[in-house]
Amino acid sequence: MGLFSSMNISGSGMSAQRMRMDVISNNIANVNTTRTADGKVFRRSTVIMRPKNDERVYRSPFLPEALKTPAGNGVKVTEIKEDQSETRLVYDPDHPDAIKSGPKKGYVEYPNVNIVTEMVDMISATRAYEANVSSIQNAKMMFTKALEIGK
Repeated sequence: MGLFSSMNISGSGMSAQRMRMDVISNNIANVNTTRTADGKVFRRSTVIMRPKNDERVYRSPFLPEALKTPAGNGVKVTEIKEDQSETRLVYDPDHPDAIKSGPKKGYVEYPNVNIVTEMVDMISATRAYEANVSSIQNAKMMFTKALEIGK
């Protein structure tokens, strides 16, 4: 593992958590959006993350077993997925987006965004971001102490 590998790993985690926070903020901002630009109800989005050291990386068969599995290379956002769970129905026949006919007549379809779930996810993303910042600060402190040893 190189000198700055731990900082690169934490940096990838910070950028992934920032993306997660952006998506959560978008969900919260659209909690009452009954119609998007394409005419459908807004749906909650989630961030899908995967480790950067996936199986597609070539590993030499001549390396000892201890060197074949690296400590890790960080995380990457692979996709932002739309949650397909059911939307909320609220009875409001005077709303312009109310359903006009059928068994759900008079109901308005609201997004499947639960503000409590979004706030819990936001706290989780914030804590993960803070943990990565702390990791970078500790690595920086270790590098400084190592340089002081050489004096």
